[in-house]
Amino acid sequence: MRWFWIDRFIEFESGSYAKSVKNVTLAEEHLHDHFPGFPVMPGSLMIEGLAQTGGILLGEINDFEHIVILAKVPQMTFHSWACPGDQLIYTAKITNAGEEGGAVDVTAMVGDRLVAEGSIIFVHLDQSDSEFGAIDQKNFVFSMNLLGILDVGKAGTGEDQP
Repeated sequence: MRWFWIDRFIEFESGSYAKSVKNVTLAEEHLHDHFPGFPVMPGSLMIEGLAQTGGILLGEINDFEHIVILAKVPQMTFHSWACPGDQLIYTAKITNAGEEGGAVDVTAMVGDRLVAEGSIIFVHLDQSDSEFGAIDQKNFVFSMNLLGILDVGKAGTGEDQP
């Protein structure tokens, strides 16, 4: 199973903020058990989508030279839920970016309805550490075509949209 919890970026301002889309569908296996008879997107997976939005935003600042890891979710409030057919819009705004890592404030919306809001803290791992040396985040981002979701405003052909 691929663990991409965002479908694409719809806005991306380097070093500042990003908005991404997550379409919630019944094709996602986890929704069949969460909850039977009332499928909703698990909060933990919304946090992961928010973290992927913020982590890519933070990693892009340094051309993905650092290994960006979610370190802490100091605050997250869930106000509502997302069901199959909903389109979640994740927004991440950088509040701190430095050599050790960074922080983002995040929101998840379905239309005008606030689903979740909070903050996420990331750390940069030392690439020279022998324990983490095998992690090549830049290669992962490029080889898995993860940057393809950064093609904001592009059609499936790669052409700019009018």
